[in-house]
Amino acid sequence: MKYYPEGLLLPPLSTINQAIEEAFREHGEGRARMPPKVYVNFEKGDFRTMPAYLPGLGVAGVKIVNVHPENPKIGLPTVMALTVILDPETGRPEAVLNATLLTDLRTGAAGAVAAKYLAPRRSVTLGIVGSGRQAVAQVNAIAEILEIEEMRVWSRTPANAARFGDLFDRISCIPSSIERACDADLIVTTTPSRKPLVRSEWIGEGTHINAIGADAPGKEELDPALLTRARVFVDDMEQAVHSGEVNVPISTGLYTAGEIAGTLGEVVCGRKKRETADEITVFDSTGLAIQDLAIAALVMEGGEGTELRFP
Repeated sequence: MKYYPEGLLLPPLSTINQAIEEAFREHGEGRARMPPKVYVNFEKGDFRTMPAYLPGLGVAGVKIVNVHPENPKIGLPTVMALTVILDPETGRPEAVLNATLLTDLRTGAAGAVAAKYLAPRRSVTLGIVGSGRQAVAQVNAIAEILEIEEMRVWSRTPANAARFGDLFDRISCIPSSIERACDADLIVTTTPSRKPLVRSEWIGEGTHINAIGADAPGKEELDPALLTRARVFVDDMEQAVHSGEVNVPISTGLYTAGEIAGTLGEVVCGRKKRETADEITVFDSTGLAIQDLAIAALVMEGGEGTELRFP
């Protein structure tokens, strides 16, 4: 069995985007095997286990990942992860990967895939709500497929919004009010909020939103009234209803699972799409184990892991 540390040479973002798109295609065509993630809650966070099998890649495994929003105060990432890869034929463990950075990258790539298919145009203004690691990953991945004319960034900590633009040499970045950040063609939300931040009246027709932050029961970033105006696409129906952006509105009766327009996999397969230039679309991302398998397969193809031997 091999161990792949975080410092390995990674494939280009364009390659990661393509691999994640193909994983969503396999999901949309019904070939992926993936039960919903399982949560264990702590006082300050949680950890999740995420098993899956991608027959198209011949790869199976499970990711263990934590989410502790207060970790940056003590110098640790909010999200840390480990992926174990198994041989589908024998169940033999083949590799262990430090998946902390890989989790950032595969989630960013999912946002890029959603933007590729659902953004209203190829050249966009980009609104960013939240300025942490995942916001950076989203911008980097989206910039591979769309031209970003201008970026408007809001953070609860204004200094963080001001520093955010320093990370992107070629993109004009303006620290903004949240209302101004929401006045954009494409909006990305990446906060751990448990109450809506983005109000429906701030969102204009034709906007696409990548709702990334709500990935556990009780989390929500968007005004439920906005969901009723929009066509909402989820990454996985069962998982999103339980723990995605739609989970709180569904549990409180403000939204129903029947109103969900479809999955991103169905969009990638061509079964669903943005139907008009004026409609509002939302991608509700909870993070799928198939994404972790797809990016793990890329790393294993391109890098030399350290051999681990056990008695």
